[in-house]
Amino acid sequence: MASKTCLITGGNSGIGKAAAIQLAKHGVKIIIGCRDEKRGLAALKEIKEKSKSNSAELLLLDMSSQRCIRSAVNELISNHSHIDVLIHNAADFDISRKAPQYSDENIETVWATNHIGPVLLTELLLDKLKQSEQGRIITIASQGLVLHPFLKINYANPEFTNENFRVETAYYQSKLAQVMYTYWLSDKLKNTKITVNCIRVTNVKIDIERYPNLSQLMKFMYSIKSKFSLSPDEMAQTYLYLATSPELQSVTGKYFDEKNRLVTSSKFSKDKHQIEKLMEVTAKYIFTDSKSS
Repeated sequence: MASKTCLITGGNSGIGKAAAIQLAKHGVKIIIGCRDEKRGLAALKEIKEKSKSNSAELLLLDMSSQRCIRSAVNELISNHSHIDVLIHNAADFDISRKAPQYSDENIETVWATNHIGPVLLTELLLDKLKQSEQGRIITIASQGLVLHPFLKINYANPEFTNENFRVETAYYQSKLAQVMYTYWLSDKLKNTKITVNCIRVTNVKIDIERYPNLSQLMKFMYSIKSKFSLSPDEMAQTYLYLATSPELQSVTGKYFDEKNRLVTSSKFSKDKHQIEKLMEVTAKYIFTDSKSS
């Protein structure tokens, strides 16, 4: 893996940072995408120290902002001949949020960060991934989708504008969309050297201090939940597996759990008509370079 280059969005904390450390230990050149420079530099220092590797760098990247994504890709194109692995780890899921927030392009940020941003970033980096001997795109979903087997995409209003906004509903819809996008993209790239697979992330310990607005009751509930959760390091092992395992060289369009096992998704998520409908709606959110600047 010494010549491999991997971009991990949201690589400054949690599973993303843990995966960056593990990949760097395996000789992979790491690029961590992070929207906050101070936190990104602190994470970069930790990644280098723990992996004992200097092959890591920071890319300022806000996945809710299409303008920022395009700027970051231009930087990547200038500095790297190829990208071998793209891990869409960044996610907007502020469990204390009560009202929607909006991106630079006035798109609700959960939808923008968790689905629209990854689609745009992937599209802009496809040429770099095609330069790899065997490119890998890894999307991230959630085990919470198992509790919502009948969840569907709100095609008419995926941002829940003027509806009762619940961050949980917005989040799980965006993760369902990413599962469906995985199937769509793997089919689109089936005649290339690029594979596309998705990870169903299970309960992972979170840093409650990142959510200062949480009620005491919610903090207590999450403290109990954390006792039965994996550590970021444990979950990151599946990221490492999908990014580096030789046995997955030709495996594409699959869904993996935290034990590296193949799992299935909902009937809705596998419906080709629904997948095409999702991508039609998604395309309407992707702005041209001039419109997003």
